[in-house]
Amino acid sequence: MKFKGYQRPDGKVGIRNHVLILPTVACANETCRIMAANLPGAVSFVNQNGCGEVEISRRITQRVLAGFAANPNVYGILMVGLGCELNQADEMSALIREKTNKPLEVLLIQEEGGTTRTIRKGTQIVRDMLIEASACEQEWFDLSHLMVALECGGSDSTSGLVANPVIGKTTDILVASGATAMLSETAEIVGAEHILAERAVDPQTKQKIYDIVADLETSLEAVGENLRSAQPSPGNKKGGLSTIEEKSLGCIHKGGTSPLMEVLDYACAPTRKGLVFMDTAGYDVLSVTAKVAGGCQLVIFTTGRGNPVGNPIAPVLKITANRDTFIKMEDNTDMDLSGAFDGSATIDQLGQEVLEEVLRIANGKKTKAEIFGFGFTETVMKRVCDYV
Repeated sequence: MKFKGYQRPDGKVGIRNHVLILPTVACANETCRIMAANLPGAVSFVNQNGCGEVEISRRITQRVLAGFAANPNVYGILMVGLGCELNQADEMSALIREKTNKPLEVLLIQEEGGTTRTIRKGTQIVRDMLIEASACEQEWFDLSHLMVALECGGSDSTSGLVANPVIGKTTDILVASGATAMLSETAEIVGAEHILAERAVDPQTKQKIYDIVADLETSLEAVGENLRSAQPSPGNKKGGLSTIEEKSLGCIHKGGTSPLMEVLDYACAPTRKGLVFMDTAGYDVLSVTAKVAGGCQLVIFTTGRGNPVGNPIAPVLKITANRDTFIKMEDNTDMDLSGAFDGSATIDQLGQEVLEEVLRIANGKKTKAEIFGFGFTETVMKRVCDYV
């Protein structure tokens, strides 16, 4: 199996060909938004961070921003800063250069003399990049160049019974073909972590699964909180999920039966191919943000109750096994897997159908979230501490 992609100078392969207008700080968001809105092919996002952060949070913000810039779906980057922020553009540029050698330009709003001048100059820079990007030709690549994020949100009982097991079948085929598939959301393996840990390829990976769950529980206890006050969510409960353990057992089905190769810190890129797990919070938008920063070119997102979330850099394939949800939220949902309930399709057959759709999207087909243009405001980064 192969897909058509864009070869990047750093050796990675993209399935989209964006020019990214990257704000270093919240103060640059609107300037970036205006430019991106007027330049088809350019993308941007809301960065809530970049200043007033303690050091550990600043490093996490920089990791996400540099990861976005290095994502294979990005051809080139215009980074826009204010000028006086904590996340200085020269340091941010160096971090990006450590990850990729793609085209990178920088503007500072204070140095350019305000928003109007920055937009005028930035528009010309991005326009030139877009022209260069349009000359890139797609080539055929094998699946070892593909990294897929596995996500579930707005889950109900149909998620664990059908949608996630179907994705598990797709995952096993992808992994067997050399691709990488990334699970996440530590809060949503609690109670089932031992099942995932037993699939680890070595003792270190196995222990890290136990460690991240223990760290989560301990950190919440330290401030007098309990994970079960937030998990399952109200929508999960209305959809038939009664405990975090029940939710977790459904969640890990997305990983199929493949060996667990690695456990990653937040927004870090894998060093091994195959099934990997990223330590993130149990929040869809934050989790997707981190996995795209980790290099995922495409997101497979199952939902029982419906979810419209997209991403500015990676296409998000939205799937449900709840027929009522598909009918109600057809605007946002790409695939209906409810045939497994009425006997018109098997889990194996549906897993193959999802794989075929993944390949179509990798070859250029747009998801419904992409068509809507969703993603600009749907970027959330982890913060370790509030503003100081």
